Amino acid sequence: MEENKVTSMPRIAEKAPEFKAVTTQGEINFPEDYKGSWVILFSHPADFTPVCTSEFMTFATMEDQFAKANCKLVGLSVDGLYSHIAWLRTIKEKIEYKGMKDVEVKFPLIEDITMEVATKYGMIQPGESNTKAVRAVFIIDPKGIIRTIIYYPLSLGRNFDELYRALIALQTADEFGIATPADWRPGDEVIVPTAGSCGTAKERMESKDMKCYDWFFCTKPLKKEEIEKKILKK
Repeated sequence: MEENKVTSMPRIAEKAPEFKAVTTQGEINFPEDYKGSWVILFSHPADFTPVCTSEFMTFATMEDQFAKANCKLVGLSVDGLYSHIAWLRTIKEKIEYKGMKDVEVKFPLIEDITMEVATKYGMIQPGESNTKAVRAVFIIDPKGIIRTIIYYPLSLGRNFDELYRALIALQTADEFGIATPADWRPGDEVIVPTAGSCGTAKERMESKDMKCYDWFFCTKPLKKEEIEKKILKK
C-alpha cells in the first residue's frame, strides 16, 4: 500500500495554487479565470450526503448576495462529474429544506476524482478521512491571494452568515485601511491601526470622533451605508 502523499498546505497571504479542472459548468483555469473577483473555493466530502446537501442549497440560495459583493463560488469534491450532475439534479427536483426548494446550483462544482486539487489545497486530512475532502473554505482576493482559510470536520456544517461576514470584513479592511474587532458587522465601529499613540492615530486617520481605550486600541465609527456604497454592486 502506498503511503499517504504529504504536501505543504497553502497559507494566508500566498498565491492560490493553480490548477485546471473539469466542472459542472465547463473547464476552468484557476485562479486565472477569476482575476478581478473575490472567490470562495470550498470543498465538501461527498455527493448525495445530507450535510453537504444542506450546504449546497444554502450557498446556491445566497449566490446573488455573494455576487453583489463581487464574489464567485467554486465547489469541489472527489466525486466524478456525472455524480455531481445527478446530485445537483436531485437537489433541484426533490429536496425541500428550511423553506428552500427548486434550488438550482449554478456555480461550478469541480470533479476531482484523482484528488489532485484537494491535495494541493490540503483538503485531504488523513486523520479525518483518506478518501473524502474535509469542509475547507478558501477566500481568495481579486489578485489571486489567499486571504482566509477555514476548515471544518466532516460532521460539522458551515455557518454561512460567518462566511459572508468574513468576506465583507476583508473587503472593508482593504477599502478603508482599518481592522475589524470581534463579532464585527457592517455599521459597527472599526479599529484604527496602531500608530504609537492615539494622538498620532488621530492625525493619521484625520478622525475627530475616534475613541481610544489605550494607546494601542482605538476605534472609530464607519457607517454601514458607506461600506455598502463602496463594496456592494447595485
